[in-house]
Parts: sequence; structure tokens; C-alpha cells
Amino acid sequence: MSKFSSYNFSGQKALIRVDFNVPLSDKFDVTDDTRIRASIPTIRKILDDGGSVILMSHLGRPKDGPTEKYSLKHLVVPLRRLLPGATVLFAKDCIGEEAQDMAKSLQKGEILLLENLRFHKEEEKGDKAFAEKLAKLGDVYVNDAFGTAHRAHASTAIIAEFFPPDKKMFGLLMENEIANAEKVLHSSQKPFTAIIGGAKVSDKILILENLLDKATDIIIGGGMAYTFEKAEGGNIGKSLCEEDKIETARELLAKAQAKGVCIHLPSDSLIADKSNFRMTQRHLRLPAIIYPTDGWAWTLA
Repeated sequence: MSKFSSYNFSGQKALIRVDFNVPLSDKFDVTDDTRIRASIPTIRKILDDGGSVILMSHLGRPKDGPTEKYSLKHLVVPLRRLLPGATVLFAKDCIGEEAQDMAKSLQKGEILLLENLRFHKEEEKGDKAFAEKLAKLGDVYVNDAFGTAHRAHASTAIIAEFFPPDKKMFGLLMENEIANAEKVLHSSQKPFTAIIGGAKVSDKILILENLLDKATDIIIGGGMAYTFEKAEGGNIGKSLCEEDKIETARELLAKAQAKGVCIHLPSDSLIADKSNFRMTQRHLRLPAIIYPTDGWAWTLA
């Protein structure tokens, strides 16, 4: 596998898997562009080399195919704002004739954003034929979607099979995250506190088990904290919870206690109906979860 930083993308069409799963308002405005900003150095490096960029991502969890709510077309304007001077085009599908033609005619310095990968069920199924169709759009594959890299989806795990070793690599975001993970897992010094969040315990089990041998304290936030809260006998009402992972959470808590690792859960919660509201420390005791009903969760520390 090639190293992104030393690769010359001149004349190359780089197919990048990014994580643009960002929150949108009722008017489809991006309310937090952190994930888009995180991808900019990778995109810039390719453009500066004289290459072109094809971006693919998912957004939300569409269940019945294409829907306005989850269309990546809403991200075109934010991308243009973050990449001044760059041409940002949009394909109404991530595969098919239009996407192929637009990718083929893409000029150096231009960016093509593909429509939501999850509008096709084959993406989450890890369908090989679907991955092959995506792979044909670019000369080089770059995985820079750290938040979804652990999933065996077509655009993450399967697509790499269709590129030779010197034409597939991690982007700058992935390189940095992997370097940080290596430092934590192999060069950490105690006392060591880890902060981990997200919606699902199932996505973090292996990470948590590894951290039990490294950390002295683990702070759990995000929606997954409710599963741990219920595992301890707490009342979480209708909050997000993986019922089939409650026993797993109990086992992790027991292992932590046996190893002398202190698990910290949020002491308070606030229910809200919007993700873009303002919050100050006087509203609640911290640390705490802010858990809006639209499914987004933040942990304040």
C-alpha cells in the first residue's frame, strides 16, 4: 500500500472515500462541518499535485432509496466555500452512466461529489459488483473516512480489491488517526485517560477491550453511554440503547473493575428537539450528554 504523503497525484483521478455524514437543519444547511473540514488537507494535496478528486460518502441512514433529506447535493455549497477557487461538480448517482461520464471528463483541479452511497443497498451489504462499479471511476483509491473504516462496506473494505498495491492508500486524516492509535495502544504511559463516544457499543467493543489494558480511566459519552447506564440498572426512558449489547456492557464493566480501570458515565442528560441549540455550563452538571431527539449526541467534558 502506498503512502499518501509521498504519492504524486499529477494527472491522476483520486477516488476518495470520505465521511461527510454531517448534521443538516430542516432547511438542509450543514450545522456542523467538522467532518468536511477534516477532509480538506487530503483533497488539497491531490489538487496541488495536479490531480482531480472524486468524493464518495454516505449521509444518514436512508431506508427506501434516494430521498431529499439525505442527498449529498446539500454539501456542494459548503465544499465550494471550504475550497475557494476549486470547481465542485455533483453527480446525481454514485454509479451509472452519468457518474461514469462526469468522472471520465473530470479535469485536473476539479472535484466531483457523488450522490449518497447508501441510496444503494449494495453499499452496506459489501456487494462486490457494486464496489467494482465505483472503482472504475478513479485511477487511485484513497480511504480517508476514519469514522466508517471499520465497516465491511463496498466503498471501504471491498473496493480496495480492485486497485493494485501502489494505487490504494490512506488519506492524511486516516494517517494521522492511525498514528495516534498506534501511540495510544503501544506507547502510552500511565496515568492515562481515554474518552470514547458514538452511538453503538457494538462499534467500540474491541477498542474498549484493548483500552482496558492501557488506561487507568475511561470516559464513555455519546449515545452508547445509555447502554452502559441501563447495564448498571439505570432508567434511560426512550433514549438510544442497544438492547442486545446490555450484557456485553455488563461484561466490560466487570472486566474494568477487575483490572482496576475506572469507567466514568455521564451524570446528567438533557433532551432537546433540535441539534443546533445553544448550551452553557449553568444549564446542567458536567460531564453530561446532550442528546437531541434527531439522533445526534455530544459529550461535554
